[in-house]
Amino acid sequence: MDDSDLTPAERADMERVNDLLSDPAVWAEPPPYLQEAVVAAIAEEAGATKRRRLRVAVAGIAAAVLLAVGVTVGVYVNRDQPVEFAATLAGTELSPEASGNVTLSKTPSGWDIRLHATGLPRREDGEYYQAWLKNDAGLLVPIGSFNDGRDVTLWSGVGPADFPTLTVTQEVADGDQASSGLVVLVGVAGKS
Repeated sequence: MDDSDLTPAERADMERVNDLLSDPAVWAEPPPYLQEAVVAAIAEEAGATKRRRLRVAVAGIAAAVLLAVGVTVGVYVNRDQPVEFAATLAGTELSPEASGNVTLSKTPSGWDIRLHATGLPRREDGEYYQAWLKNDAGLLVPIGSFNDGRDVTLWSGVGPADFPTLTVTQEVADGDQASSGLVVLVGVAGKS
């Protein structure tokens, strides 16, 4: 049987299979259980009466398996490659001796942010530092407060791709949740 015996729909199916087979992700090592599933599916279809239908069915199953393998490989590859950003923080006129660094790691819960700063005096008695992420439009999102900058863990529900600037301000527990504007550290996060 040659390609001239195929209907236009069957030819289109075959072209889709060819396109799938040309994708390098398809040739990644599949999990061991997939081979058994393909063999079982082929054996089940072996009872079909027409050879042409069997070939199309097998091609469809093979395409589905290859697509599943590609998706599985893509999920595993992305899972094993954490999304991380980093920034170097510089002191401002309010705190020129301060400096620091920050790493931002994506987790299922949000962004785990680790800040290490030096040159910031400890704040106590209702005074504290507040960390913020800011977008290009100037919108601030609070990501946590602390008293001493040496080993700080912060969390954010927004990411540094959209809110790349990290600032640290001096704050006072006065009931006003807005930023004081007294920035002591600033830096811009980029992919690490």
